[in-house]
Amino acid sequence: MTADDPAVPQALRPRVARRAQELATRDGQPSFPVQDQDPPGWTAPMRPVPDHGEETYVGHGRLEGMSTLITGADSGIGRAVAIAFAREGADVALAYLPEEQEDAEDAARWVREAGRSALLLPGDIQDEQVARSLVTRTVEEFGRLDVLVNNAAFQWGRAEPKGLAGIDSARLNRTLTTNLEALFWITQEAAPHLGEGSSVINCTSIQSYDPSVPLMDYAATKSAINNVTVNLAADLGPRGIRVNAVAPGPIWTPLNVATRRADDYVEFGGNTPLGRAGQPSEVAPAFVFLASPAEASYVSGTVLGVTGGRPVF
Repeated sequence: MTADDPAVPQALRPRVARRAQELATRDGQPSFPVQDQDPPGWTAPMRPVPDHGEETYVGHGRLEGMSTLITGADSGIGRAVAIAFAREGADVALAYLPEEQEDAEDAARWVREAGRSALLLPGDIQDEQVARSLVTRTVEEFGRLDVLVNNAAFQWGRAEPKGLAGIDSARLNRTLTTNLEALFWITQEAAPHLGEGSSVINCTSIQSYDPSVPLMDYAATKSAINNVTVNLAADLGPRGIRVNAVAPGPIWTPLNVATRRADDYVEFGGNTPLGRAGQPSEVAPAFVFLASPAEASYVSGTVLGVTGGRPVF
């Protein structure tokens, strides 16, 4: 099947064309060309540039009139979720590191082109005051908060030696604070503003089920997030607040290029049953489903895998 096949729906043709290109490069060649960036990573230099659904995602009003806050919203999965939420009718507050300003402004442009409001919130959530302020500023701007997406994360897979011996205190503190402590701070701040029909969606990972040695500390935080998700669902459920998580598999984002060795990502995604890495646009619909108070009204305390076939149980 090719992108110009009449049987392929118009909305899927860019994805089919991309898939064909990926398969063509696998005949004795890496799936992704060797490339390098410093953390946190940026979208424009990536080859191929990730697909966030800019040309393909079609909304259906599932989140009409809702106010949402997404951490790590400048690129990758966070950007794809921001675009999808906006096209579903939600206003979006985008939190990101200050050095990601260019990516964040581009993501905000897509939100505004969907006819929704975008609030830019630069800051490092390793700082507790900054993390908590994200909620305050969102509520001040939009007047409410309906959906919190804890997506921002840090990983480092370039350490030598790999594994335990390569994890120094600075790396461990950054990983734990960004991935786990900040989730607590932001969710604590958000909880009083959430009500019946609202939700929290955490971003966990296939690493929590099938961890790799170079990402030992990152994988540990993602396993912890699974546990926190279930506990938060129990804690907030009596107020009608749902709490769930999405566990992506190998997804082509700047974070991977900026924090992993080239030999880790040139065949990125080749170990999945579907035989390829996913695109951010393929993860965003899972967040939309979990955020929808109509479609996921009885879904709470669960982890939804978007992994190309790798198990999340």
